[in-house]
Amino acid sequence: MKILVLNSGSSSLKFQLFDMPQAKVLVKGLAERIGEKTSRFVANDFEVTQPVATHKDALHLLVNYLLDSKQPIIKNTSEIVAVGHRVVHGGNTFMQPTFINDKVKDKIRALFSLAPLHNPANLTGIETAEEIFSDAKQIAVFDTAFHHTIPEENRKYAIPDNFYKSGIQKYGFHGISHQYVSREANKLLGRNDTKLISLHLGNGASATAVLNGKSYDTSMGFGPMNGLIMGTRSGDIDQSIIFYLLDKLNYSSSDIQNILNKQSGMKALAGSNDLRDIETAANQGDKRAELALKMYAGAIKKYIGNYTAQMNGLDALIFTAGIGENSEIVRKLVAHDLNFIGIEIDPNKNQNPKKYQGDITGKNAKVKVFVIPTNEEKEIATQAYQLMS
Repeated sequence: MKILVLNSGSSSLKFQLFDMPQAKVLVKGLAERIGEKTSRFVANDFEVTQPVATHKDALHLLVNYLLDSKQPIIKNTSEIVAVGHRVVHGGNTFMQPTFINDKVKDKIRALFSLAPLHNPANLTGIETAEEIFSDAKQIAVFDTAFHHTIPEENRKYAIPDNFYKSGIQKYGFHGISHQYVSREANKLLGRNDTKLISLHLGNGASATAVLNGKSYDTSMGFGPMNGLIMGTRSGDIDQSIIFYLLDKLNYSSSDIQNILNKQSGMKALAGSNDLRDIETAANQGDKRAELALKMYAGAIKKYIGNYTAQMNGLDALIFTAGIGENSEIVRKLVAHDLNFIGIEIDPNKNQNPKKYQGDITGKNAKVKVFVIPTNEEKEIATQAYQLMS
């Protein structure tokens, strides 16, 4: 069964074509800078730089590649029986992968305000795929779904109950990634009755406590802005700052949302949201960059302590996503001085996790430390296949 997985961003489209159930990857690639003159389309070893005006144009390029007469991957588009879509926010409605119909699309649209950077782009991908892969079942897999198991004491905010009843609560994000890497960690541990902390560290970042395979608490909440310090997002701040900006400095609510979403985080602290640039600057003695890295790691450590206490212990700490998988410095800073709760990493293994199958645990550690590459597309394909079956 061939399942195409799409992860649509505002100006990008990541895709993988799987042959299920063996999860064999037939095609992997992306279109980026959609809408710009310097758009780039990559599929396996094929790459072209040309204007790609819309997501529809990107999918047409993909279809042309799949049907290429010299080396066709499919004979016609009807071979693709399902298209799995990553959708960031599912609210209280979607707890499982879901076949997409008009009502589902309306609900995704209604949640635009809760994930303004993501849900509109996700819906664009869905509507485009419906047109081009009209014979395929369209399936939505929601980032928030994994977190529906969070207990009420971790889900509620200490505000009047009528707000909770109207849907204001912790939803959590990066659920597809946290679900995938926590399952992989359990395979490495050889059991499922585990206490894990998953750190998804990319331009967006979140920490999740996973207790016995289920999300127990997570750092992102009602929207994907709070929690850890991120590339351009502030993470946790004192709510009073928002009122001060509104009432005393006369910023509008949209101005403040823009500041906290797009102008804060590492970009505000160090002048860049690219951690590679920040690490280079820190190595050259840049004090702003050094401080930014300390604050970044410090915010993560707060959640490690919090979640270890909540779960009354910890079996494994997981680093994943772009920064988590690739930054030796961040992993070192995060693990520093956590030996009192059993966390210690091996400096040599930390330099090359792949060589050690992702296990960078120090020899005296009581807690396993893993670097596990996330694979959201594989997780989406798996959930879509299970739904089709």
